[in-house]
Amino acid sequence: MPTQRDYYEVLGVSRDADGTVVKKAYRKLAVKYHPDRDPSPEATERFKEAAEAFEVLSDAEKRQRYDRYGHAGVNGAGGRGGFQDVGDVFETFGDLFEGFGLFGGAGGRGGRGGRPRRGRHLRASLTVTLPEAAAGVTKELQVERHKLCPTCDGSGAEPGTKPDACGLCGGAGRVLQSQGFFRVQTACPRCGGAGTVVTDRCRECDGEGMIPERVTLSVDVPAGVDNGMQLAMRGEGEPGTVVPGVGAGPPGDLYVDLAVKPHPLFQREGSHLACEVPISYTQLALGSEVEVPVLAADLDEEPGRETVTVPPGTQPDRVFKLRGRGLPDPHGGRGGDLFVKLKLEVPKDLSTEHEELLRRLAEHEHAHVTPHRAGWLDKLKTYFSLDDD
Repeated sequence: MPTQRDYYEVLGVSRDADGTVVKKAYRKLAVKYHPDRDPSPEATERFKEAAEAFEVLSDAEKRQRYDRYGHAGVNGAGGRGGFQDVGDVFETFGDLFEGFGLFGGAGGRGGRGGRPRRGRHLRASLTVTLPEAAAGVTKELQVERHKLCPTCDGSGAEPGTKPDACGLCGGAGRVLQSQGFFRVQTACPRCGGAGTVVTDRCRECDGEGMIPERVTLSVDVPAGVDNGMQLAMRGEGEPGTVVPGVGAGPPGDLYVDLAVKPHPLFQREGSHLACEVPISYTQLALGSEVEVPVLAADLDEEPGRETVTVPPGTQPDRVFKLRGRGLPDPHGGRGGDLFVKLKLEVPKDLSTEHEELLRRLAEHEHAHVTPHRAGWLDKLKTYFSLDDD
C-alpha cells in the first residue's frame, strides 16, 4: 500500500493555517487537477488526494484527531481513507467548483449527465471497555440507513414507466450560463444534474428510489484503539443512485467513531497504562512481593496478575515499570508499558495488639505520636465502675 502524504504537505499550508487558508489552497489545487482540465490518471490522483486532505483539515474534530494520531486517526486502524473516485469528490465538494466553468457534479439523482452517483457516507458511534480495547473485539452496531426500493429498483418511477429526459438541459444534466465575458457550467436547476425527471412517482417510495431500513452490522474493533479513533466500513453507507439503463452508483461508507470507557483500576496515556497499588509500611520497610493486576490479551481469558518484587527500604510512591504490559499499538508498532505506583496505605482502625506494636516501634524510633485515648465504650465502662464503687 503506498504511503500517504502528510495532509498539510498536500495542500501546501502550515500546521497553524486557519480554515480560510486551507479552503483557498484546496480550491487552487482542485481547479488545477480537475478532470475537465487534466484527464490524466496522475492528475486524477492528485485531485482526490487534495480533496481527502481538505475533508480532514477543514473539519475541526477530524483535524484534531489527525494532528494526534496521523492518518490512522481518520482512516481507521491501518486502512486508507479518502475518496474512491472523482464522483465522490463532486458529491461532497461540488459547490466549490461553481464559478470556474468546471462541472462539479452538484446534486441530482443521477450525477453528471445522468451518471449514477455514489451514496452518502454515514457516521455512527461505538463504545468499548478498556479490556475490549486491549484485546480487540467484534461488536454489533445498529444503523439506520436506506436501501433501494424493491418496487421501482431505485429509479423512483412507477413500474411500467420510466423517467423522462429533462426538457431544460436536454438530458445533459448541466447548463451553461453567461456571466459577463465568462460562460459558467452548472448543474441543471430543474433536474438537479440528473438529466431526467420522474413524472409518475413510485407509490412505495414516493419517487425517492429508496426506503428506510434498520440493519445490524458486525464491527471488528482492532486491539489498541483509543478515544477519537475512527473505523471506516466500506460500502456500508447509503446506496448509490440509480439511472435507468445505466445502473446504480457505488454505496457510501460508514465511519464509526470509537470511545473507550474509563476503567476503575487503570489510567491510560496513549498505549501506556498506569495503576496505583496500596502497600503497608512494613512491606515497604522489610520488602515484599506484591501482586499487580494486568489486562488479558484475550477476552476469553481471566484478568491476569504479575508479581512485583519490592526491595527492603522502598519509599512510598515509587513507580515500577512492567514492560509490554500496556496496550498494543493498533498501527503495528511496539506496545505500551504498565506503570505501577506504590501508595502507602495507613490503617484507620487498629486492633489493640496492632496499636501496641506500633507504639513500641514509635518508641524505638523516638517518634512523637498522639498518646492513647480511651474509646467511648472504655469511658462508659470506667464510668459505671466508678459509680459502683
